[in-house]
Amino acid sequence: MIMKLLTILALTLSLAAASAAAEYRCPPTAPDADGPFYRAGAPVRNRIGTGYLLMGQVKSAADCSPIAGAKVEVWTTGPDGRYDDRWRATLFAREDGRYFFESHFPGRYGSRPPHIHLLVTAPGFAELITQHYPVPGSAETIFDLVLIPTP
Repeated sequence: MIMKLLTILALTLSLAAASAAAEYRCPPTAPDADGPFYRAGAPVRNRIGTGYLLMGQVKSAADCSPIAGAKVEVWTTGPDGRYDDRWRATLFAREDGRYFFESHFPGRYGSRPPHIHLLVTAPGFAELITQHYPVPGSAETIFDLVLIPTP
């Protein structure tokens, strides 16, 4: 009985999420876990290493318009797979909503694949916490961050 209720609940949540996404012109970026290593107050900078470029545009799910000045907080592991303050940054989207972040290719953390955490905030939009998973061997990726407007 419990399994049946859990299945019904999961299906209901999936349908609600699909319905909400259908209301937007741009599909919102999927949220992901923030993990235990987020710390506010990372230095304002776009580079913490070299070899991997993450770039994209921060935009509104409502109409795909750019969100100028959106704050993007980033944290990742060092090449050795450990989290450290050296691997944290705060950056801001330009007038056209574009952002860029340069780093080393993130190290593996335990059994997790390489990943970069992002927390995105902007007035009038819901906070987004997500993760980007670089493809091994790649040197750059476009990763748009689509935020949901708040009522």
